[in-house]
Amino acid sequence: MTLFVNDLTKLDVSLWCSQRGLIGASWRVDAEFIGELGEDGVLFDSDHVASWIQSRLNASMNQTLLVPTRAPQLSVQECAEGLCVRTTLPYAMEIKAPRQAFTLLPWSGISLERLAAHYSEALSRLPPPRVLGIRLSLHEELIDEAAYTFSHGLKLHTGNDQRIAHGHRSRLHIWCNGERQPELEARWAQRLNDRYLVDTADILEDSAKSGGKQSSDRLTLGYRAEQGRFLLRLPRERCEILPVSTSIEHIAAWLADQIARDCGQTVRVQAFEGIGKGAIAEASA
Repeated sequence: MTLFVNDLTKLDVSLWCSQRGLIGASWRVDAEFIGELGEDGVLFDSDHVASWIQSRLNASMNQTLLVPTRAPQLSVQECAEGLCVRTTLPYAMEIKAPRQAFTLLPWSGISLERLAAHYSEALSRLPPPRVLGIRLSLHEELIDEAAYTFSHGLKLHTGNDQRIAHGHRSRLHIWCNGERQPELEARWAQRLNDRYLVDTADILEDSAKSGGKQSSDRLTLGYRAEQGRFLLRLPRERCEILPVSTSIEHIAAWLADQIARDCGQTVRVQAFEGIGKGAIAEASA
């Protein structure tokens, strides 16, 4: 007998790609449980299913940086912070963080199918009572409008959002004087896509301000949070610098202010943080 639960939970992560670099991602999780019925005619309590899966995914890959350790020009070493990941392809990046901020995978690249198979096997090793096997499938949200991926870290967050490189794939809705602006949405989504959103207070060093050449300008970001010390270096051109924390509330307000100044109108922004959640902000010129 198989019990299925669609949209059981959602995952928000960042991952390293040797073609695109640092990418934010948000996935829906579907699950199938194969097993035997009990005397009560039930395989597995569905409420228990969700909490069982969520607890294990939250304790493993959710809100981490997924690192394919066999990717070209990538190395992983121990360091004082925990682990240090360095890479030069497609651009130079270095991140030092506590071990729990990473999910290390012995692959050259990451795909949804391979990731789902990996965690299906891992969860099936110690399944709940009556369950003989578990199959997970991961899906991107179907989006036929403006969307972008971003990564960030929230040093003041008490949960796993404090990890310096976790991310999301998000919709973006913009209204000017009460009318949706698809072209403006697409323009801002393109600007922010595959970017790291920086809180200016987290900048430890900016080579552009210290005489560095434009071709090699990079930012060094860092902070200490409840889980430990975090450090990130990456090209300045891959970043979008905000004057405030990069919580979704501040992202929405920052976007509304920027767009209102540019267009001289009253602006309403609905900024998503992954799937089905986010913040709304308004601003006037």
